[in-house]
Parts: sequence; structure tokens; C-alpha cells
Amino acid sequence: MIGIVDYGMGNLFSVSKALERLGVKYFISDQVSELEKSDGIILPGVGSFNDAMSLLKNKGLDQFLVSYANNGGYLLGICLGMQLLFEESDENGYSKGLSLLPGKIVRFNGTSEDGEAYKVPHMGWNKLKFNREDAILKDCDEDYVYFVHSYFLQSEDADVNIATTDYYETVPAIVGKANVIGMQFHPEKSSELGMHLLKNYLQLVEAKVKA
Repeated sequence: MIGIVDYGMGNLFSVSKALERLGVKYFISDQVSELEKSDGIILPGVGSFNDAMSLLKNKGLDQFLVSYANNGGYLLGICLGMQLLFEESDENGYSKGLSLLPGKIVRFNGTSEDGEAYKVPHMGWNKLKFNREDAILKDCDEDYVYFVHSYFLQSEDADVNIATTDYYETVPAIVGKANVIGMQFHPEKSSELGMHLLKNYLQLVEAKVKA
């Protein structure tokens, strides 16, 4: 059973519909007592990093998610949910994240190295580039996925970047280590590749349950 975290800023409808298309049982909750029963957890998110962390803290979900992941539970962060997995963000002032992965979330500056102005947020379809082999990429081809974001990850730990895309600079798109995985784009809105990536995540969860 997959638990989807409802903390007031998640795109719950599209994520839940994607799981339904994959034939997966799920539930949506903001209660630790319910979410701790999950075989795997999805942390969605749309909006401000600072606001999201405040909402998670108010419900005690921040500490729960850290404990869940540190104890081997599979955690998938989507869009803002991915960014929350990291140490900090400068969105609307400094804010500390869940610190499950190393790195900082920063804003696109809107001007390329050669002085060309570009649109922020980054919105639309961009092609993934796979950096290394990982179980989340099983049987996947490099293809286009759908992004909507104004902030992106900077990390000195190159191993955290499973896949990237290019938007006037290299942008981490799939990140993770072990049981903690994040996708900056929306896999539930990213056609065949997005659904395959979700399926791979669910297979990792299933394998852990059966182990």
C-alpha cells in the first residue's frame, strides 16, 4: 500500500490517478499513525519550499519522513517534494529541508552565461540525460518529461544526480541514494516515460516488502 502525504501543497489528484492507472492500492493522509503503515511513501508538492516545510513541521510529518527513510522505507519526492528532500533552500528566505540528501535549492537567475534572458519558471517538456545506472531507470530510454519549477538543485555530491536535463544549465532531474528518490519533473504528467518511472519505483517498494 502506497501512502501519499497530504500536507496541503501536493498535487494529490494527478498522482493518485497515475497510481490508479497502474493498478496500485494507495491512500492519502496527513496522519503519521496512518502513513507509518505504508509500504512506500510519495511526497508530492507544488508551491513554496518555506511554506511546505512549515506545514510538514506543524503536523510532525518532517520528523516522521526522516525517520521513515532512515529506517529503509522507500520515499519518492515529486517536484517540490523532491526539493524538500535536501538540506536547504533560499526560496522566500533561508529554510532548512529534510536533509535526507545533500544539496541546496536555488532559483534560476533568468540570464544565461552569455547574457541571454530566459523564462522562469522552467515550464515544458525537456529530455532526460541518464548519468549512471540505477534501478529507478530500469528499461527506460532517455526521453522527454514535463517540468514546472523556478528553483533547482545544486549539490557538490555528483552521485546524487541519477539523471539531468538542460535548461540553460545542467538541471538535476532524477536524484537519489538507496531508498530516497526524487523527481524534479512530474512523472504523473510525463506520458509513457513518467509512468514507467513510477512503475519502477513501485517495483522497488514491492521487492522490499517481499524481501
